[in-house]
Amino acid sequence: MGNRAAAVPVTVPVTVSPTVVPVTAVPPTAPSRPARAGSAAGLLEAVPRLPVWFFGFEAVLAASFDIIKAFPQAWPALVLVGLVNITVSLTVLRGRLRLAKALWRGKGTRKVAAGLVAVRLGSHLLLGAVGLGITSTFGHVGFALVMAALTVGLLAWTQRTALRALGAA
Repeated sequence: MGNRAAAVPVTVPVTVSPTVVPVTAVPPTAPSRPARAGSAAGLLEAVPRLPVWFFGFEAVLAASFDIIKAFPQAWPALVLVGLVNITVSLTVLRGRLRLAKALWRGKGTRKVAAGLVAVRLGSHLLLGAVGLGITSTFGHVGFALVMAALTVGLLAWTQRTALRALGAA
């Protein structure tokens, strides 16, 4: 059973004047306040999300080991991608840099970074241990593409999850 009295609406007559005015018990609503600038909600309102294409820079850097193994002469291009990443972060996406810093402070993003390093090292060690080490150019290019796709997907998912947890998505 339960408390049936709670299901019955409460009406309390109040006599202020010769007439009876029924008062129903309705909880007052609090006025909504704007989010403070230093709060997470204020950060999310002020800063739009990072575009998925931005994670492509991190994908190239995550795939850089296999890119260099496949094409040793490509290291200047990887340095250039790193410099472009820094330049874009500090100029075009300057307003979103606060969100990127907040995401990097999050536990989920650090888990993704550690997981990507573990996948990288573990897969190469495991494949080498069973005699299937990646030695061909085609194998390294394929592995670089897998690592790049995994990086973009996981970083986009981490951002979406973090924003949803903070109530912005």
